[in-house]
Amino acid sequence: MKTYTLTAPLFLAIALCTGAFCTGCSFHARDAADYQKVTRELVESKGADIKSCYDSALKLDPKVAGTVVVKFTVQHETGKIANAKVDETASSAPANLGQCIVNALEGLALEPPDARDGDATFQWEFQVKT
Repeated sequence: MKTYTLTAPLFLAIALCTGAFCTGCSFHARDAADYQKVTRELVESKGADIKSCYDSALKLDPKVAGTVVVKFTVQHETGKIANAKVDETASSAPANLGQCIVNALEGLALEPPDARDGDATFQWEFQVKT
């Protein structure tokens, strides 16, 4: 009997874009390390949904494996994840798995929002455990 393993998401990088601080707004000004930490925690809160994406892909192909790389921006005004897209050149898993992960991230938002936009790249590795 084969079992399948979903490895934990690997945080690749998050770079803060330079931007003006909002005067009089109630935004948080995180340093790069804190921004990485809270963004990783936010994405990891969807771990069950992402596992469900993989489980659905396994129903279509019991040997499905590969990498899904997703890039997105965390908006400074709302803290919402925006423009989430699969990086097709860096991903090797089926497109439907990548799109399911993008859909799972929909609606996530940092609380409180940060004073700057943040660009992030996350990677998930999916492999068949023998």
